[in-house]
Amino acid sequence: MAGIRSCVRPTLHSPALSRFNAAMTQTAIPCTLMRGGTSRGPYFLASDLPASREGIAQVLLAAMGSPDARQIDGLGGATTLTSKVCIVSPAAMGEKQQVDYLFAQVSVDKAFVDFGPTCGNMLAGIGPFAIEKGLVPATAGETAVLIRAVNTGALIEAVVQTPGGRVTYDGDTAIAGVPGTAAPIVLNFADAVGGATGRLMPTGHARDAIEGVEVTCLDVAMPVVIARAKDLGKTARESAKELDADRDFMARIERIRRAASLAMGMGDAEGKVMPKFAMVAEPAGGTGVAARYFTPLACHEAMAVTGGICIATACMLPGTVAEGLARIGPHERETVVLEHPSGQMEAVISTRRTGNDGVEVLGGGTLRTARKLMAGEVFIPARVWGGRVGA
Repeated sequence: MAGIRSCVRPTLHSPALSRFNAAMTQTAIPCTLMRGGTSRGPYFLASDLPASREGIAQVLLAAMGSPDARQIDGLGGATTLTSKVCIVSPAAMGEKQQVDYLFAQVSVDKAFVDFGPTCGNMLAGIGPFAIEKGLVPATAGETAVLIRAVNTGALIEAVVQTPGGRVTYDGDTAIAGVPGTAAPIVLNFADAVGGATGRLMPTGHARDAIEGVEVTCLDVAMPVVIARAKDLGKTARESAKELDADRDFMARIERIRRAASLAMGMGDAEGKVMPKFAMVAEPAGGTGVAARYFTPLACHEAMAVTGGICIATACMLPGTVAEGLARIGPHERETVVLEHPSGQMEAVISTRRTGNDGVEVLGGGTLRTARKLMAGEVFIPARVWGGRVGA
């Protein structure tokens, strides 16, 4: 037709298009996006990821969209609570646990993946994920899944609701920091003491003076440096945003945390998320303790499971900075209410009195919920990893 110029398009087999397609190839990796407690992130089978930690780190940075303040090119939610990853594998033959759980904290704005800590909130999703992936057989009613936290070596029992032999996420359990309700997941930490340092009190003392502030350095489920809020000019009633906005305060507790890390034998904590920092005060309610927990460079908008268990344990031990602040009963097994920015969390701590007025910590537990949000594949550039398992 006159006046119309023809346009030649490359065919599907043209060399130019083949080179274009090769350059745009991406690697698809199976994953399940889940909310675990008050956190969220993708859950992977270890068999779908590279064998080396370095290779895993590069894949996770690409999958989450880091480093970028918005994580716009990945699955990350641009906060520490939504830039977390769980990697699950079946336990080796002869091991006590059924599955191994490797946690990764992916930095939002830095090219850094921290495999040092664990996450008790994301832990809530491990049991359901393992059952749905066929790693653990479901039983009628509820299923107990024994999990080893690879990062710390701790053993945790997760009790998942499985009516009819299938995972259910629907239920009437509410936890502070999460809208709505869901099925309860009970987490019991059997050997929570000394997972990171080998000792209940890594410095050898119930209290230490660091940077002019009395602190208790405790290692139960998570190593935490705990101070009284009033010694820092705070009340432990502040919102997370208020605390984050006080730059002098945040800089001060970071100095304390780093100095405490050295005293605990954990080395320089710069750029690392362990140990954590917390401050406590008298509760506003009738029982428990008011607490604010830091992740560590921002105040947690709710409460971490592992950190909460550590803080609750401090309330049960004589001589700690929490002694005299927490309102708890005299029993060896107590439910400690932790008041946090979004509401409350309960931790059940079991202890046993020993000679010379000593106290042995037997374990701790809490109640969480989880929900499967999406199952499919996440795509990363093939230049990061071509998908060859074992590479």
